[in-house]
Amino acid sequence: MLTFWAALGIAFAVSASAIGIELEENAPWNNGTGSNDEQINLQISTRGPGRNQTSPLLYGWMIEDISHSIEGGLYAELLSNRAFQGINNGVNDSYAGPSLESWYAIGDARLTLDDFSHPLTTAIQSSVRVDVPADATGEVGMFNIGWYGMNVSPQTYNVSMHIMATNCPGLTGVTVSLRSNLTGQVFASERIPISKLSTTSYTHVQHKLVNEAQAPNSNNTFAVTFDGADIAGSSFYVTLVSVFPETFKGRHNGLRKDLGENIYDLKPKFLRFPGGNNIEGQTYETRWIWNNTIGLQKHRVGRPGDWGYYNTNGFGLLEFLEWCEDMEMEPVLAIYAGYSLGNFSASPSQMQDVLQTALDEVEYCMGAVDTTYGAMRARDGHTEPFQINYVELGNEDFFSATYTYRFPILYQGFQAAYPNITLISTAYNEAVQDKTYNYTIQIPPGIMWDTHNYAEPSFFIDNFNFFDNVQQLNNLTDVGILAGEYSNFQFGGGFVNFTQPYPSDTHIFWPEMISAVSEAVYLLGAERNPNVAKMTTYAPTLANLNKLNWTPNLISFTADPNQTILSTSYYSQRLLNAYRGDQTLPVTNSGDFDPLYWVSTINTTSNTVYLKVVNAGTDSVPLSVSIDTAYTAVNGTILTNPALRSFNGPDNQTAIVPNIINDLPAPGANWVWNVPSFSISVLQFDL
Repeated sequence: MLTFWAALGIAFAVSASAIGIELEENAPWNNGTGSNDEQINLQISTRGPGRNQTSPLLYGWMIEDISHSIEGGLYAELLSNRAFQGINNGVNDSYAGPSLESWYAIGDARLTLDDFSHPLTTAIQSSVRVDVPADATGEVGMFNIGWYGMNVSPQTYNVSMHIMATNCPGLTGVTVSLRSNLTGQVFASERIPISKLSTTSYTHVQHKLVNEAQAPNSNNTFAVTFDGADIAGSSFYVTLVSVFPETFKGRHNGLRKDLGENIYDLKPKFLRFPGGNNIEGQTYETRWIWNNTIGLQKHRVGRPGDWGYYNTNGFGLLEFLEWCEDMEMEPVLAIYAGYSLGNFSASPSQMQDVLQTALDEVEYCMGAVDTTYGAMRARDGHTEPFQINYVELGNEDFFSATYTYRFPILYQGFQAAYPNITLISTAYNEAVQDKTYNYTIQIPPGIMWDTHNYAEPSFFIDNFNFFDNVQQLNNLTDVGILAGEYSNFQFGGGFVNFTQPYPSDTHIFWPEMISAVSEAVYLLGAERNPNVAKMTTYAPTLANLNKLNWTPNLISFTADPNQTILSTSYYSQRLLNAYRGDQTLPVTNSGDFDPLYWVSTINTTSNTVYLKVVNAGTDSVPLSVSIDTAYTAVNGTILTNPALRSFNGPDNQTAIVPNIINDLPAPGANWVWNVPSFSISVLQFDL
């Protein structure tokens, strides 16, 4: 993904080929939807040779903290600015340091930012000083507005905070509550007794807040309050205030439950993490540092993220790995490779430290408990090692001139330490194609290349055959492909314009029907070539609608789970991934690809043949299918809408969803079905 600076308005006009792959030929820049209604005849062979094992990891998930996808999104923490480190209170919503953002006083309390003078730890050095006047009465304290609100529903919330007194003799307890920000209605409230507060160190207060109410909307707050009469004239410090709802699979410090379920419904086979640009930092000092993201929350050092807001690192390396565990995904670990977005590159001598840090990170993931970093993982609660089979060396390193020496240092270091790990290069010839730098990375056989493509629909349709010949065209012998970021970004134009504000006449703000169709054509090309196409993932995958760094996104959300938008591209990927065989089947055709595209696989356990068909044209196309083995039943599912530019949005979240195909012919010798225009279909033949 392009940098935060591009999102702030620095112009980038980049051809689709320059940010990902070499085109076989100079295809015309149209939107790839023609008209050809001649019948296509397909003969599927289940008995002869020509089968290949399908790629078991083809459909996955990519994550980085962009558009509050993690902080304020997937990470279930309800409170924003929980440790007063700030969010994005600077110019152009950039990060500008510790603040009281999201916190407001209740009653006569006065809130003052206390930065560095009363640290909780060396990692958490900001707090709020709460001063209560000597004549205070009634309720005093503070409240937090959450991440643009917070969902309040019947469940148990885990509440914690750290409090230290200066002079607070009358304090005997603290009340925590969930409230409506509109009406003041209190949904749940409980008083936590406190015997005595220290004046030299913080007291850790924890409580389970039981709520039985369902708030009518997400405009709610969390309040920390006291009896003003009891603590009149007192002062105290509060920091690292946390409220967690019930999480996906009940994981401590885990995922927001509803968003986790949306992702799990896709059944992604791998997770590419933690980025993305967000591993690189604008500077070397602000890069994603893995060992700042582990251990107790109070010891995690946050950082200014690469998308204009602060990252607490509350969701860190271990949480990513446990996420993989909970969803049975293969971890694809992206490591910092010595390049930061503010044009910093580590020197060859500095690269030894970069390499060692990455090797230490892998040891934390998969080392035995008697190793230095494996012992740290065990200390953090996970004694069993994780298996890391894939490590990505950086992210979009074609933006730098230095990957030519950084890549070999990392490659050779990993080969020596972990020869069984498959490495992934983030550059090949993109720099040459974009005329930025004159180099091509020599990618050794046996590793992979991560291609990123933000393009228009015709790019994906024209590159249906990209995976057929990418190795031959580019002399990439035995190099697999990770399509690590892709999406339809604009409609027409030829050159992709990443400058914000996006042009309203060409930009695709929400994944549209044509997005899903053209991306599906590209993905069928990947399914046809399992020896080359190993993994694919849309990007970005998650976005909080209240703070968008980028559009379009696979899933868009707010604090209210009822407002989550699952896009057409989401449903396309879900459909394609749900019906996958373990072997490809040879298909003989009369009639060529365009506008119909197809691939067939077989599940050898259930003896089920799947035929995936995409119609990228403006007319329905008759499709004749014959199989050399008798089948007893046929059924299908379709994603379609006759309006090319239609999409799922706030006003119609389910405009385009998969549906059962009701007009399929019964099994027979002359099986013909009219494939609707602009459609993605999966047909299932039970042998």
